[in-house]
Amino acid sequence: MTSKYEIIHGESFPLIRYNLEMGEKLKAESDAMVSMSANVDVTGGVEGGLLRGIARRLSGEKFFFQYLVAKRGPGEVLLAHTLPGGVVDVELDGTYSLIVQKDGFLAATEHIEINTTLQSLSRGLLSGEGFLILKVSGRGVVFLSSYGAIHAINLKENEQVIVDNGHLVAWPDYMKYTMEKASNGWISSLMSGECLVCRFTGPGTILIQTRNPKGFTGWLKALGFSLK
Repeated sequence: MTSKYEIIHGESFPLIRYNLEMGEKLKAESDAMVSMSANVDVTGGVEGGLLRGIARRLSGEKFFFQYLVAKRGPGEVLLAHTLPGGVVDVELDGTYSLIVQKDGFLAATEHIEINTTLQSLSRGLLSGEGFLILKVSGRGVVFLSSYGAIHAINLKENEQVIVDNGHLVAWPDYMKYTMEKASNGWISSLMSGECLVCRFTGPGTILIQTRNPKGFTGWLKALGFSLK
Protein backbone atom coordinates (compact mmCIF):
# COMPACT_ATOMS: atom_id res chain seq x y z
CA MET A 1 0.00 0.00 0.00
CA THR A 2 1.09 3.62 -0.68
CA SER A 3 -0.47 6.93 0.24
CA LYS A 4 -1.93 6.98 -3.29
CA TYR A 5 -3.72 3.65 -3.28
CA GLU A 6 -4.36 0.41 -1.46
CA ILE A 7 -5.71 -3.01 -2.41
CA ILE A 8 -8.40 -4.02 0.07
CA HIS A 9 -10.58 -7.06 0.85
CA GLY A 10 -8.03 -9.81 0.36
CA GLU A 11 -7.21 -12.09 -2.53
CA SER A 12 -10.68 -13.37 -3.45
CA PHE A 13 -12.73 -10.21 -3.95
CA PRO A 14 -10.29 -7.28 -3.89
CA LEU A 15 -10.90 -3.61 -4.60
CA ILE A 16 -8.37 -0.98 -5.62
CA ARG A 17 -8.93 2.23 -3.67
CA TYR A 18 -7.06 4.98 -5.50
CA ASN A 19 -6.78 8.59 -4.32
CA LEU A 20 -6.59 10.89 -7.33
CA GLU A 21 -5.10 14.35 -7.10
CA MET A 22 -6.80 17.13 -9.02
CA GLY A 23 -6.12 16.64 -12.72
CA GLU A 24 -4.75 13.13 -12.25
CA LYS A 25 -5.99 10.36 -14.57
CA LEU A 26 -6.34 6.59 -14.33
CA LYS A 27 -7.03 4.23 -17.23
CA ALA A 28 -8.84 0.94 -16.69
CA GLU A 29 -10.65 -1.88 -18.38
CA SER A 30 -14.21 -1.05 -19.41
CA ASP A 31 -16.63 -1.60 -16.47
CA ALA A 32 -13.80 -1.65 -13.89
CA MET A 33 -15.16 1.34 -11.93
CA VAL A 34 -17.19 0.38 -8.85
CA SER A 35 -17.60 3.85 -7.36
CA MET A 36 -16.03 7.29 -7.58
CA SER A 37 -16.22 10.65 -5.87
CA ALA A 38 -18.62 13.17 -7.37
CA ASN A 39 -15.77 15.36 -8.61
CA VAL A 40 -14.30 12.51 -10.69
CA ASP A 41 -15.42 12.10 -14.31
CA VAL A 42 -15.40 8.84 -16.25
CA THR A 43 -15.23 8.67 -20.04
CA GLY A 44 -14.72 5.89 -22.56
CA GLY A 45 -12.22 5.71 -25.38
CA VAL A 46 -9.94 3.59 -27.51
CA GLU A 47 -6.44 3.52 -26.04
CA GLY A 48 -3.83 4.33 -28.69
CA GLY A 49 -6.31 4.67 -31.53
CA LEU A 50 -8.50 2.39 -33.61
CA LEU A 51 -5.82 -0.06 -34.77
CA ARG A 52 -4.54 -0.68 -31.25
CA GLY A 53 -8.11 -1.17 -30.09
CA ILE A 54 -8.70 -3.77 -32.79
CA ALA A 55 -5.45 -5.52 -31.89
CA ARG A 56 -6.47 -5.67 -28.22
CA ARG A 57 -9.86 -7.08 -29.18
CA LEU A 58 -8.15 -9.77 -31.27
CA SER A 59 -5.98 -10.64 -28.28
CA GLY A 60 -9.10 -11.29 -26.19
CA GLU A 61 -9.11 -8.00 -24.29
CA LYS A 62 -11.83 -5.36 -24.41
CA PHE A 63 -11.89 -2.82 -27.24
CA PHE A 64 -12.64 0.22 -25.06
CA PHE A 65 -10.90 1.64 -22.01
CA GLN A 66 -12.38 3.88 -19.36
CA TYR A 67 -10.59 7.00 -18.16
CA LEU A 68 -11.16 8.43 -14.69
CA VAL A 69 -10.08 12.04 -14.13
CA ALA A 70 -10.34 14.17 -10.99
CA LYS A 71 -11.40 17.42 -12.65
CA ARG A 72 -12.88 19.41 -9.77
CA GLY A 73 -10.52 18.56 -6.94
CA PRO A 74 -9.07 15.36 -5.46
CA GLY A 75 -11.24 12.28 -5.33
CA GLU A 76 -11.40 8.56 -4.58
CA VAL A 77 -12.01 5.77 -7.08
CA LEU A 78 -12.82 2.10 -6.39
CA LEU A 79 -11.95 -0.42 -9.11
CA ALA A 80 -12.55 -4.17 -9.39
CA HIS A 81 -12.36 -6.95 -11.96
CA THR A 82 -15.04 -9.45 -12.91
CA LEU A 83 -13.39 -12.71 -11.83
CA PRO A 84 -13.04 -14.01 -8.25
CA GLY A 85 -9.33 -13.60 -7.78
CA GLY A 86 -6.42 -11.42 -6.83
CA VAL A 87 -5.13 -8.00 -7.79
CA VAL A 88 -1.47 -7.01 -7.64
CA ASP A 89 0.33 -3.72 -8.32
CA VAL A 90 3.55 -3.59 -10.34
CA GLU A 91 5.63 -0.42 -10.56
CA LEU A 92 7.43 0.00 -13.89
CA ASP A 93 10.49 2.23 -14.16
CA GLY A 94 10.64 2.38 -17.96
CA THR A 95 13.58 0.00 -18.35
CA TYR A 96 11.51 -3.05 -19.30
CA SER A 97 7.99 -4.08 -20.30
CA LEU A 98 5.57 -6.64 -18.90
CA ILE A 99 4.06 -9.35 -21.07
CA VAL A 100 0.51 -9.90 -19.82
CA GLN A 101 -1.76 -12.81 -20.66
CA LYS A 102 -5.40 -12.42 -21.67
CA ASP A 103 -7.65 -10.78 -19.03
CA GLY A 104 -4.63 -9.90 -16.89
CA PHE A 105 -4.73 -6.11 -17.27
CA LEU A 106 -7.06 -4.19 -14.93
CA ALA A 107 -5.86 -0.58 -14.61
CA ALA A 108 -2.84 1.70 -14.80
CA THR A 109 -1.64 5.21 -14.15
CA GLU A 110 -1.66 7.74 -16.96
CA HIS A 111 1.84 7.26 -18.41
CA ILE A 112 1.64 3.48 -18.75
CA GLU A 113 1.22 2.33 -22.36
CA ILE A 114 -0.87 -0.72 -23.27
CA ASN A 115 0.08 -2.30 -26.59
CA THR A 116 -0.18 -5.69 -28.22
CA THR A 117 2.77 -7.80 -29.29
CA LEU A 118 2.86 -10.62 -31.81
CA GLN A 119 3.88 -14.06 -30.62
CA SER A 120 5.77 -16.39 -32.91
CA LEU A 121 3.75 -18.80 -35.04
CA SER A 122 4.63 -21.79 -32.86
CA ARG A 123 3.86 -20.00 -29.58
CA GLY A 124 0.60 -18.60 -30.90
CA LEU A 125 -0.60 -22.01 -32.06
CA LEU A 126 0.53 -23.93 -29.01
CA SER A 127 -0.30 -21.52 -26.21
CA GLY A 128 -4.05 -21.43 -26.80
CA GLU A 129 -3.89 -17.68 -26.10
CA GLY A 130 -3.60 -16.65 -29.77
CA PHE A 131 -0.91 -14.72 -31.59
CA LEU A 132 -1.47 -11.34 -29.89
CA ILE A 133 -0.74 -10.73 -26.22
CA LEU A 134 -0.51 -7.50 -24.22
CA LYS A 135 2.71 -5.57 -23.70
CA VAL A 136 2.65 -3.03 -20.87
CA SER A 137 5.40 -0.41 -20.73
CA GLY A 138 6.29 3.09 -19.52
CA ARG A 139 6.76 4.61 -16.08
CA GLY A 140 4.08 4.22 -13.44
CA VAL A 141 1.92 1.60 -11.76
CA VAL A 142 -0.05 -1.16 -13.50
CA PHE A 143 -2.67 -3.26 -11.70
CA LEU A 144 -2.99 -6.88 -12.82
CA SER A 145 -5.88 -9.21 -12.04
CA SER A 146 -6.18 -12.98 -11.93
CA TYR A 147 -8.48 -15.93 -11.50
CA GLY A 148 -7.51 -17.10 -8.04
CA ALA A 149 -4.71 -15.54 -6.03
CA ILE A 150 -1.55 -14.14 -7.63
CA HIS A 151 1.71 -15.81 -6.69
CA ALA A 152 5.19 -14.53 -7.60
CA ILE A 153 7.98 -16.93 -8.62
CA ASN A 154 11.40 -15.27 -8.32
CA LEU A 155 14.17 -16.83 -10.40
CA LYS A 156 17.90 -16.24 -10.01
CA GLU A 157 20.39 -16.15 -12.88
CA ASN A 158 19.99 -19.31 -15.05
CA GLU A 159 17.45 -20.81 -12.62
CA GLN A 160 14.53 -22.46 -14.41
CA VAL A 161 10.89 -23.18 -13.66
CA ILE A 162 8.11 -24.84 -15.65
CA VAL A 163 4.64 -23.26 -15.54
CA ASP A 164 1.32 -24.50 -16.91
CA ASN A 165 0.13 -22.11 -19.63
CA GLY A 166 -3.28 -21.60 -18.04
CA HIS A 167 -1.74 -20.27 -14.83
CA LEU A 168 0.39 -17.51 -16.34
CA VAL A 169 -0.47 -13.88 -15.60
CA ALA A 170 2.60 -11.78 -16.48
CA TRP A 171 6.39 -11.76 -16.80
CA PRO A 172 9.07 -9.22 -17.83
CA ASP A 173 9.92 -9.10 -21.52
CA TYR A 174 13.63 -9.72 -20.89
CA MET A 175 13.02 -13.22 -19.54
CA LYS A 176 13.78 -16.19 -21.81
CA TYR A 177 11.12 -18.85 -22.18
CA THR A 178 10.23 -21.77 -24.40
CA MET A 179 7.00 -23.66 -24.92
CA GLU A 180 7.17 -27.43 -24.73
CA LYS A 181 5.33 -30.66 -23.93
CA ALA A 182 4.85 -31.43 -20.25
CA SER A 183 6.26 -34.95 -20.75
CA ASN A 184 8.61 -36.55 -23.26
CA GLY A 185 5.80 -37.68 -25.57
CA TRP A 186 2.47 -36.16 -26.67
CA ILE A 187 0.42 -39.11 -25.40
CA SER A 188 2.06 -38.97 -21.99
CA SER A 189 1.61 -35.18 -21.87
CA LEU A 190 -2.09 -35.47 -22.70
CA MET A 191 -2.62 -38.25 -20.17
CA SER A 192 -0.94 -36.18 -17.46
CA GLY A 193 -3.56 -33.46 -17.93
CA GLU A 194 -0.86 -30.82 -18.42
CA CYS A 195 -0.05 -31.06 -22.15
CA LEU A 196 1.77 -27.75 -22.87
CA VAL A 197 3.92 -25.80 -20.44
CA CYS A 198 6.33 -22.84 -20.48
CA ARG A 199 9.94 -23.19 -19.34
CA PHE A 200 11.28 -19.87 -18.01
CA THR A 201 14.92 -19.06 -17.36
CA GLY A 202 15.95 -16.41 -14.82
CA PRO A 203 16.68 -13.86 -13.71
CA GLY A 204 13.20 -12.42 -13.32
CA THR A 205 9.84 -12.68 -11.60
CA ILE A 206 6.87 -14.57 -13.06
CA LEU A 207 3.36 -13.85 -11.80
CA ILE A 208 1.02 -16.85 -11.85
CA GLN A 209 -2.61 -17.39 -10.86
CA THR A 210 -3.61 -20.19 -8.53
CA ARG A 211 -6.59 -21.24 -10.65
CA ASN A 212 -6.95 -22.10 -14.34
CA PRO A 213 -9.95 -20.48 -16.14
CA LYS A 214 -10.06 -23.21 -18.79
CA GLY A 215 -10.04 -25.89 -16.12
CA PHE A 216 -13.00 -24.21 -14.43
CA THR A 217 -15.03 -23.92 -17.64
CA GLY A 218 -14.25 -27.58 -18.39
CA TRP A 219 -15.55 -28.54 -14.95
CA LEU A 220 -18.77 -26.58 -15.54
CA LYS A 221 -19.31 -28.26 -18.90
CA ALA A 222 -18.80 -31.67 -17.29
CA LEU A 223 -21.62 -30.80 -14.90
CA GLY A 224 -23.91 -30.06 -17.83
CA PHE A 225 -23.75 -26.26 -17.89
CA SER A 226 -23.94 -24.70 -21.34
CA LEU A 227 -21.41 -21.89 -21.75
CA LYS A 228 -21.97 -19.42 -24.58
